[in-house]
Amino acid sequence: MTKSKRPEFRPNEFVVYPAHGVGKIMSIEEQEIAGFTLELFVITFEKDKMTLRVPTHKATEIGMRALSAPDVVSKALDTLKGKAKVKRAMWSRRAQEYEQKINSGDLMAIAEVVRDLHRSDDQREQSYSERQLYEAALERLTREVAAVSGLDAGLAAKTVDDVLVSRAA
Repeated sequence: MTKSKRPEFRPNEFVVYPAHGVGKIMSIEEQEIAGFTLELFVITFEKDKMTLRVPTHKATEIGMRALSAPDVVSKALDTLKGKAKVKRAMWSRRAQEYEQKINSGDLMAIAEVVRDLHRSDDQREQSYSERQLYEAALERLTREVAAVSGLDAGLAAKTVDDVLVSRAA
């Protein structure tokens, strides 16, 4: 098995794993699997109480990335201020697209989902599936905003909420 260039992730660093959001690399360990010795990142996702082991040579291939830069976070928050762009496709098709954006791990795409699915108090009620997608996207966005800006989850949620409320005003 050839070792490709290992991504520059280090223990105690926060990373974004596309399907699960922000996690923290606890260690890099070697493990023997099917006769091969693999080097693995051990990543914990505190909120989900989950530990994930990712082969180091596959990390960038599967989309694992470092946290977004502060300017990308501020662009994502600016995206939230925009007008919702809801396509006139069937809900199932839109829901699929939202799900793909959320699981892409791309902060801007996640911000678009939050913007498009956000409802202010005077708008109609969301369906269950709409609310589930909205909450998943909001959770991912908030966790990355918190990790990048060094805020706790509550303050990050308030920051995001303030931007969404200011848009509605």
